Amino acid sequence: MSASSIPSFTGDASPYGGGDPYADYRTADFPFTQYADLADRRLGAGVVAANDEFFAERENLLKPEAAEFAPEHFGHKGKIMDGWETRRRRGVSAEQPHPTDEDHDWALVRLGAPGVVRGIVVDTAHFRGNYPQAVSVEGASVAGSPSPEELLSGDVKWTTLVPRTAVGGHAANGFAVDAEQRFTHLRVKQHPDGGIARLRVYGEVAPDPRWLAALGTFDLVALENGGQVEDASDRFYSPASNTIQPGRSRKMDDGWETRRRRDKGNDWIRYQLVEHSEIRAVEIDTAYLKGNSAGWAALSVRDGEGGEWREVLPRTRLQPDTNHRFVLDTPAVGTHARIDIYPDGGISRLRLFGSLTDQGAARLTARHQELGG
Repeated sequence: MSASSIPSFTGDASPYGGGDPYADYRTADFPFTQYADLADRRLGAGVVAANDEFFAERENLLKPEAAEFAPEHFGHKGKIMDGWETRRRRGVSAEQPHPTDEDHDWALVRLGAPGVVRGIVVDTAHFRGNYPQAVSVEGASVAGSPSPEELLSGDVKWTTLVPRTAVGGHAANGFAVDAEQRFTHLRVKQHPDGGIARLRVYGEVAPDPRWLAALGTFDLVALENGGQVEDASDRFYSPASNTIQPGRSRKMDDGWETRRRRDKGNDWIRYQLVEHSEIRAVEIDTAYLKGNSAGWAALSVRDGEGGEWREVLPRTRLQPDTNHRFVLDTPAVGTHARIDIYPDGGISRLRLFGSLTDQGAARLTARHQELGG
């Protein structure tokens, strides 16, 4: 297993001097952000325990929005930070006032969807003089719904995903991860103490084939079931991956919306299904998209990377803020799907209901076993 920092932001950020608190924020283009955030709260992720959260609650780590900073916002315990912040560690005596090299604080994170981790971002936004000196991250695969006590019992095998690495304050510290295993939980450590604003865990969902087999018919493109967005024509207002998030959209930016086209083209999203599948029904939802929903939509399917696209739902008129349901006359068999919208606008969700073929079920089971599931 290995991880590499891309790049490593070491050292303090300048003290906040007023104005835009993000003006001197340090970040980079990471090579793994096209993957789903396995620690997304919408998928059911949670920070189930932490040894200390004196200044700021552990749950802040997984907030979907960027961290905020209010310079004058103080509470009974000090400056209120939008992140997870522990108290300052001390040594054992006046003669030994400093923490040891082994001292650290930790938080346990349950991933919303088990999967293969491709990259991790430890974001220290607005933590300038109070961020950790270093961080490390471990992963484990535990069946069921273990308690924090069970995770910490010593019976769980933890695999290092990010070795102890120096980080910088007020920066998005990114780490590429190379570990072909399926993980359900992470243990995040900050050495020796301090604060982290946000944690993002990018990777590929690896569903349990036994669960999908028990369901029989399910959403073949849903993120939580292992579907993913491969590409999209436009991500100007919101990511295309929103269309396969759990549940219905609750506001306009919880869907996918493109910029206004000034040519004669159209916008589209291409998806990879969980595996080789048979699609029997389709839902296209435009919830909360009212003056900006797509005018028409068509759905195509292909079998394999080199297969030909076959239209399975012809160009159909869409209504604003409406969930549209279609039963296909003939099941569509394939591995990929593409929705084309005309001419632009957006949809909030796409659902493709059906089941795995025997070939798809066998390949998914084999992959699950390869990943240690």
